[in-house]
Amino acid sequence: MIDLSTTYMGLKLAHPLVPSASPLARNLDGIKRLEDAGAPAIVLPSLFEEQIEQESHSLNHFMSYGAESFNEATTYFPEMGTYNTGPDHYLELIHQAKKAAHIPIIASLNGVTDGAWIDYARRIQQAGADALELNIYYVPADPKISADQVERRYIDALFHVKRTVTIPVAVKLSPYFSAMGNMAKRLSDSGANALVLFNRFYQPDFDLDNYEVVPHLVLSDSDELRLPLRWIAILYKRVASDLALTTGVHTHLDTIKGLMAGAAVVMVASELLANGTKRIGEILHDLQGWMAEREYVSVRQMRGSMSQAHVRNPAMFERANYMKTLDSWRPDPVGQSLSR
Repeated sequence: MIDLSTTYMGLKLAHPLVPSASPLARNLDGIKRLEDAGAPAIVLPSLFEEQIEQESHSLNHFMSYGAESFNEATTYFPEMGTYNTGPDHYLELIHQAKKAAHIPIIASLNGVTDGAWIDYARRIQQAGADALELNIYYVPADPKISADQVERRYIDALFHVKRTVTIPVAVKLSPYFSAMGNMAKRLSDSGANALVLFNRFYQPDFDLDNYEVVPHLVLSDSDELRLPLRWIAILYKRVASDLALTTGVHTHLDTIKGLMAGAAVVMVASELLANGTKRIGEILHDLQGWMAEREYVSVRQMRGSMSQAHVRNPAMFERANYMKTLDSWRPDPVGQSLSR
């Protein structure tokens, strides 16, 4: 019998395919549907800093400036007043989910400052969450802000949260750090139980008819897997934190690649949003078939087998792959581009 079990941040999971933060888990019915579909754990949608500080004068600014520019917020952030989406509702959702579900519930905090939202980490733990995903979203648009100042925000936020809670804490990272490896190590050394690679930020678009900057929601595809795949393969065994791959997971092959790179779990959202929660069972069925055909007996056996530490040509994760990719281009007979 094939053993699909894995451990993530000390949580024992039946398998590594975890639904990441999305609207699918924004209420108790959705959480139960995900559990019934086979989810081994669930990451709840984020509680936003703006929601916690909604009575301050800054709410309108935050809601209109940048609130549509990253994956959980774009069109998922409800209009104020449609239903209770505030902190009390979020804490109650955690409480009810822990009573109704039998799988780990991972809460998520999304913010940029070290304000009141960090205090909610403690309340989230008290509500019963098994772990917390810290989703720090910050666009350093001010040219006077240095890379070191940006990195310090992440380290400081993690420090304050870890000082507040005893449950495991993951940090969901942007891919845009100038020294990704160093940043990952600093967060790991600062106590991050897991690093989630990578947050998928949606970029604004231009409406040329109305001369407005507008959100543009596009779900991921499997091609986007390669960026987190590369960095997980590089970081595997170089940082103490568990590694979670998110962005671009749509098939059992994507799942296998993430595990072989070194991920403890692979996280999926776009595939479930597009094709339903039944995809969890379908992907797991195909994963087991692939493993049986190649005589793998466990996920543990696969994990990290294609990381930079274990492949025959580790340089392929660095400049060698770039040069080889450029050299692979050939024109097709009718003059169109063709890669092989």
